[in-house]
Formats: sequence, structure tokens, C-alpha cells
Amino acid sequence: MKIAFTTSGDTLNAPLDSRFGRAARFLVYDLEKDSLEIIDNAQNLNAAQGAGIQSAANVAKAGVGALVSGHCGPKAYRVLQAAGIQIYYSEAPTVAEALEEYRRGKLTPSAAADVEGHWS
Repeated sequence: MKIAFTTSGDTLNAPLDSRFGRAARFLVYDLEKDSLEIIDNAQNLNAAQGAGIQSAANVAKAGVGALVSGHCGPKAYRVLQAAGIQIYYSEAPTVAEALEEYRRGKLTPSAAADVEGHWS
């Protein structure tokens, strides 16, 4: 299974970004292959609106089964959920630490978005 992490970097030691839609990048880690790929999210950093929805679509296209982020808004949450992606929230300082939390079963699947939408 592939897991997407919000980040501003391009390695496992990069910081976990607390934002989903406006994260600079997504690090996609493949648990079976022990490999990673980076999805650039620069086009959504300064988007006037729709950043969460577009980011969710990009993550879904990568074929991930889970997302780990600091927060996720309601519109992005709905898109991710419709794509069958399980969402987890973490306050880990790095992607590596968030991945370890996931592997140890310390992250709980979310039941809802945890921030309000900006354009509701």
C-alpha cells in the first residue's frame, strides 16, 4: 500500500506539513517496495480557491490508500473519502516519525475533517 504524507521536503527526514491542500509536496511512500516518490503541489500553494480539492485529486491519482497530514478541510476530506483513501492526522515533526506512528498503529483513522473550509 502507498501512503501520502504532506511535507515541504523530499526525504523521510523532511518536516510533516500541518496543511493538506497547501502543502508544498506530497511524499508517497510504498510500504511493499520500501520506496518513495514526490508529488509537487506548487500549483496549489497560492491558489485562490480549490487547493484542497485539487490536492486530493492529485493524491488520489497517485494510487495511495492512506494520507497522513496535520489537518484536512471538509471539501478535500470528501474527495479523499470518495476515492477510498483513509485519512490520519499526526503532529509528528517529520515524515519518518509519522510513518513510524502509522506502522506501530498509533494513528487513528479520522472520522471527519478537522478544520473548517475556507470557502464554505
